[in-house]
Amino acid sequence: MGICISKASPEIHEIDYGHENVIYYQHTVSDQKIGSLHTHQGSKGFNQDAAIIYQDYGMDDGVFGGVFDGHGRNGQIVSKFVRNRLPSLIINQRNATMAKGKTVNEHDEFESKDFHIWKEACCSAFKVMDKEIKLLEHIDCSCSGTTAVIVIKQGEDLIIANLGDSRAVLGTIAENGIMPVQLTTDLKPSVPSEADRIRKSNGRVMALKEEPHIDRVWLPYHDSPGLAMSRAFGDFVLKSHGIIAVPDVSYHRLTPNDQFLVLASDGVWDVLSNNTVASIVWGAESEESAAKAVVVAAIAAWKQKFPSSKRDDCSVICLFLQKKLQQDSYDTTKDASL
Repeated sequence: MGICISKASPEIHEIDYGHENVIYYQHTVSDQKIGSLHTHQGSKGFNQDAAIIYQDYGMDDGVFGGVFDGHGRNGQIVSKFVRNRLPSLIINQRNATMAKGKTVNEHDEFESKDFHIWKEACCSAFKVMDKEIKLLEHIDCSCSGTTAVIVIKQGEDLIIANLGDSRAVLGTIAENGIMPVQLTTDLKPSVPSEADRIRKSNGRVMALKEEPHIDRVWLPYHDSPGLAMSRAFGDFVLKSHGIIAVPDVSYHRLTPNDQFLVLASDGVWDVLSNNTVASIVWGAESEESAAKAVVVAAIAAWKQKFPSSKRDDCSVICLFLQKKLQQDSYDTTKDASL
């Protein structure tokens, strides 16, 4: 897949829809990387996941991380399109807000005053992104789309925006070793507030008999398309029936105890717990190998837990927030956490 970078503006432009699913992009030349990412194609066909780590995003030490899980016939196109376009859209929306001289007079004492500007930028950018997908020529996205989970790190401020059922988990040092903190809610039709919105828009929420544990979204009078998430880009046939492209945006103030972030598609979380993933990352041989270690574990777990099912695509981003601590003093607690 080809990418061109405009030096005048840190914007990523897609040239073609090749087979590259993950991108590590540094706006400035540096040998130091602050994360790793890895993906593995499932057994359903195309790998429809896409992911990006964008170093030096927004400010010198800023970072953008995003995982996008496509679905439907054109899901692999939509996920890459969003992956390549959304970072610049958010920056553009933030700059437009700042240019208007907008300030925030009231904010929670635990939140940065800039968070509300970033939140508005994310919501606006997601709205524009969905419109751009609808305008794509020769690509039918009526029943195709993608989820998105992104994090933006600016200094000690962490902004998280989630659309769908991928997940962001923070690894932080606690008394008993590394502890996972889930930063996002899996936005599925099984969440009561999400189901309520869908039903109020005449969408139907129900599970198939052969998979009673998975609630899906259906059209009012047709047994299609059976979407397993409640928010997504694309999926325009359901946009009048409760499926929205409005992200759930939240804030976290980083502390010295916060060690790493993991963003992953639901193919990982379907088979691995937050605790297991945090332990794998913390015990990885190197920061560069951490994302791959989680994916390898997920593949093994799929074979064990669902041997007769088609394995989902698995994609992982690991972002390291501190210089990795010497773990010699944590060996006993790390073993206990496993």
